[in-house]
Amino acid sequence: QVQLVESGGGLVQPGGSLRLSCAASTTIFNIYAMGWYRQAPGKQRELVAAIRSGGSTNYADSVKGRFTISRDNAKKMVYLQMNSLKPEDTAVYYCNAGVYSGSYYSPTHWGQGTQVTVSS
Repeated sequence: QVQLVESGGGLVQPGGSLRLSCAASTTIFNIYAMGWYRQAPGKQRELVAAIRSGGSTNYADSVKGRFTISRDNAKKMVYLQMNSLKPEDTAVYYCNAGVYSGSYYSPTHWGQGTQVTVSS
């Protein structure tokens, strides 16, 4: 079983930055791909970014160039650095662990989510 705990959400002004962190409790963290999804009010949950165990990444078009996903396998942590935040980035952000099938990332375990609000 994999438990995921997010932290780092909060209120930030447009143009600001936040760094989300996710701590994983599993002895086999290294083999999982990791990702971040988000869900805004009234919208479907969407993939923000994912990272393979080897470190290759992919991003939603809406966050490319602004967000960076990274992982520290020794610490069993995954991070999402969010820069140049926009009001439309407001959502609950969920950390997840999963697998890749070809180029498609599929989450299998979810954290409880952390709220990010971008507002002046």
